[in-house]
Amino acid sequence: MGLETGKPLSTLHEKASYEVGDFDVPTGREEEWRFTPLRRLRGLHNGTAEANGKVIAEVEAAPEVTVETVGRDDARLGKAYVPADRVSAQAWTSFAQATVVTVPKEVVASAPTVVRLRGEDASAAAYGHTTVILEPFAEATVVLAHRGSATYADNVEFVVGDGARLSVISLQDWADDSVHVSHQHAKLGRDARFVSHNVSLGGDLVRISPSIAYDGPGGDAELYGVYFVDGGQHLEHRLLVDHTVPNCRSRVDYRGALQDQDAHAVWIGDVIIRAEAEGTDTYELNRNLVLTDGTRVDSVPNLEILTGEVAGAGHASASGRLDDEHLFYLQARGITFDEARRMVVRGFLGQLIERIEVAEVREKVAEAIEAELDVRADER
Repeated sequence: MGLETGKPLSTLHEKASYEVGDFDVPTGREEEWRFTPLRRLRGLHNGTAEANGKVIAEVEAAPEVTVETVGRDDARLGKAYVPADRVSAQAWTSFAQATVVTVPKEVVASAPTVVRLRGEDASAAAYGHTTVILEPFAEATVVLAHRGSATYADNVEFVVGDGARLSVISLQDWADDSVHVSHQHAKLGRDARFVSHNVSLGGDLVRISPSIAYDGPGGDAELYGVYFVDGGQHLEHRLLVDHTVPNCRSRVDYRGALQDQDAHAVWIGDVIIRAEAEGTDTYELNRNLVLTDGTRVDSVPNLEILTGEVAGAGHASASGRLDDEHLFYLQARGITFDEARRMVVRGFLGQLIERIEVAEVREKVAEAIEAELDVRADER
């Protein structure tokens, strides 16, 4: 499968192909790569990272759900997307086995299905692929839990059938030496609903690229994200919502906190409403809370509207420091500075954390945020 000649995925991705050779090696001057420190990708972007490493996939599935390990020739793979950059194409051509999770037609899964991806050595690269298929009118929750040490690039595709409902929680809780570049592609059928939560906490460099494509009217996508960036970390989220059919909806809300020297957060939100997508209702939002000096935030919302017949469209981005008045108000009532700071951050991120429907994951994320704040408090 070579270069796709149809419409570009977005103004930031002007080609799409399964072949690595169809993409130039990034230099860092390209719009889609200018915020990413390429030298820290360990060759995932330029072909020098051979697939000598291993990330182990273990699945704890709901009883109604089928899980298979398949070869790369399985016909179900690669149906929901075409890679839009070189790393995604490299992952597509390099994985040896894929995990396929299937929820049968009209089945409502009685428990979350948890896919645990564990790296054991970051010195060698690994590539992976996961496909989640919800047949029409099925309902399920899937958790992707990333842990350990790895240099890892993968593609994840979600095929959500007509009238189906899928909730996904992707937790990036890597060790400090890890690099992870992931593309998460969702294809929504008629009246399908898709909700995703991306939580990025660990790793040296993590770049997550969720994308939404609509395959029928009535599709509804909600994309939420929480990230906490420590000194030296680079956490990047690049979203694409491509409205190509009428009467679909999307909502995006990503929030992050940053602390300590050279903490770097990048958020790119790209929404396209094509000429044929009349009746689209979309809004995207990114907010960042800067806790200390020495951090950097790059937040770029992009909204491209090619039709005048929309139900609603908008975007917003805001980044700023802790509000001195808020802190003063709390301290004037006997609350210490550290506890006041903790309360503000907890409230800021907690609005999205509370949306995570799996209690175990929700509690784990809240505890991880508390631990991040504890580290800073201990240093004071």
